[in-house]
Amino acid sequence: MAQNSIYWFRKGLRLHDNPALLEAVRDADTVRCVYFLDPWFAGSSNLGVNRWRFLLQCLKDLDASLRKLNSRLFVIRGQPANIFPQLFKEWNITRLAFECDSEPFGKERDMVIKKLATEAGVEVVDRTSHTLYNLEKILELNGGHPPLTYKRFQTLLGSIPAPEPPVEPLTKASMGRCVTPTAEGFKNKYGVPRLDELGFDTEGLAPAVWPGGESEALSRVQKCLAVAANPEHPKENSNPLFPSDLELSPYLRFGCLSSRLVYSKLAELQIEVKNKLLWREFFYTVAINNPRFDKMEGNPICIRVPWDRNPEALAKWAEAKTGFPWIDAIMTQLRQEGWIHHLARHAVACFLTRGDLWISWEEGMKVFEELLLDADWSVNAGSWMCHSCSSFFQQFFYCYCPVSAGRRRDPDGDYIRRYLPILKNFPSKYIYDPWNAPEEVQRAAGCVVGVDYPKPMVNHAEASRLNIERMRQIYQQLSRFRGISLLAAVPTGPNEDVKANAPTRVVPASVTRKHSHHGEQRQKTIQIDS
Repeated sequence: MAQNSIYWFRKGLRLHDNPALLEAVRDADTVRCVYFLDPWFAGSSNLGVNRWRFLLQCLKDLDASLRKLNSRLFVIRGQPANIFPQLFKEWNITRLAFECDSEPFGKERDMVIKKLATEAGVEVVDRTSHTLYNLEKILELNGGHPPLTYKRFQTLLGSIPAPEPPVEPLTKASMGRCVTPTAEGFKNKYGVPRLDELGFDTEGLAPAVWPGGESEALSRVQKCLAVAANPEHPKENSNPLFPSDLELSPYLRFGCLSSRLVYSKLAELQIEVKNKLLWREFFYTVAINNPRFDKMEGNPICIRVPWDRNPEALAKWAEAKTGFPWIDAIMTQLRQEGWIHHLARHAVACFLTRGDLWISWEEGMKVFEELLLDADWSVNAGSWMCHSCSSFFQQFFYCYCPVSAGRRRDPDGDYIRRYLPILKNFPSKYIYDPWNAPEEVQRAAGCVVGVDYPKPMVNHAEASRLNIERMRQIYQQLSRFRGISLLAAVPTGPNEDVKANAPTRVVPASVTRKHSHHGEQRQKTIQIDS
């Protein structure tokens, strides 16, 4: 009897370190690699054009790699549950393989497909490779429950073996006798669509800053390793706020790049793989059985905060019209390019929620879901709960100042000048607070605040002082009800303007290696933040 396999691509859009894909071709006569794309979903979803473009580039790259193995990627229009039964019959399928999805909605979807496959007499093979660990084993170690603190999570990891090394990529040798049948008209029926075919207006769309695909991801890993191995390796850009070809987070999110490959390669160089990969793993673990993880209401690990409903203020924040150049430059970069540095994420999240506007983290999470290339369900929701002090992080008295925080990171204002060119002629002294510039300076710069650029939408000093007190009262009440001391570390006086990197220990986001140079400590950083 012929062995005919389907490999179902979802997040893991790669040929390297894909154990389920290797299982699909093992002893098989035919294999068809499929990806389901719902054209209706593309037009109705809240994902922005940069995210869709990145995905389509990933699919094109994947198809090109499969072609080198005399195979192809079948991009199928429609819903898996509706189409799989037809494919099982049409292609005489005996085996279905895919990468495990730990997130609640993914697990529910996969249970439906497994049931359909069983009814059709199709063997189902799934393997863990999107995460470093088998998360179910971590839950077992913790009595069947997810660890609710990062410290507890680290303790559990200390009692299990290190992540498994990545498996070999799919090659012609591993394909063996396995072939991919295709028919005339393949491109029209199964080809990767263009953005305009999905209903997006591409006129005037700027070139992608982040090219999607496994090939680009592996190229970036090699550059990262070269930098990590050689402290004198030239860096393209010394300002981490700007995009860099050392950034890996979008590729990890779409699975163009295996986290196990990153972990193992850095371990080979004896580089400490610091918190980012493990925080990613932590959020996946905490969310695994919590379908309300992206909500405040009904979410057992999220503090209930009476956030304000203010659509006008939310729109100003999302559309880069707050009147604070540091915040507006960040949101402009996010909308234009689909990525922002982790310190920038902290800053705009704090400003929207507990710092200035007192708007729910859920609203900010939705904007990131639309615009941020590396936003995924677990990490995006977990990060926003963390930044808003709704879970995982309680030091609400740390509050980013939307003026001085940016000035410390980029004193000359180069970042502001790139993303807010209306302010490019302001002296560095005033570029973070242009409303304080004398009128003659504003006119000389060609930008009058209140006319050419908005005035600040809030008084930061007053708003942050009020909101810190609000959070203090919420935590005091929570302490009384739960009988726990959440406020032991709260200072008697609120500190509304901490150093820009003070809260970064909350969601650290770098793989680092320190080097000594002329008596000083230098730190090489490979960004894998999300």
